[in-house]
Amino acid sequence: MRKNIPGTSPYEPIIGFSRAVRIGDLVFLSGTGPVGADDQDAAGQARRIFEIAADSLAQAGASFEDVVRTRIYLTHAEDWEAVGRVHGEFFGEIRPAATMVVVAALLNPAWRLEIEMEAAIPYSDDCGCEDCDCDGECCGDDCDCDGEGCGKENPTTDQ
Repeated sequence: MRKNIPGTSPYEPIIGFSRAVRIGDLVFLSGTGPVGADDQDAAGQARRIFEIAADSLAQAGASFEDVVRTRIYLTHAEDWEAVGRVHGEFFGEIRPAATMVVVAALLNPAWRLEIEMEAAIPYSDDCGCEDCDCDGECCGDDCDCDGEGCGKENPTTDQ
């Protein structure tokens, strides 16, 4: 099932995108700029991006611990270390696959960077049933599998 997570960007309806999209256990966070931090240095802008990303990931049922890939777009090569240190504050233990590139410009000329993220939410078997794709949809009050399986496919065991 697809879940679009909206943000507050004025570009979303114009361009036709969502802040994040969750499909199954995967979450794709759009390139996120430092909205509201235009006057800050690269490290401050990076921290603002992580604030926005944390909120979007949470709305998708994920967290930074679930992030498996990041892409960082810099407009100034000399910002790599400051931005990298902020990235390390959030991902020092998690260590997702990461790419950092320098680009000519971003939509807002005051932005020094933009970050994309991808997350994979670990499968959780909330009802103790290994034969169903729970994800909170067939479990809880609606779960009638009693450990026998509700007939839904479990992507982690039925591959």
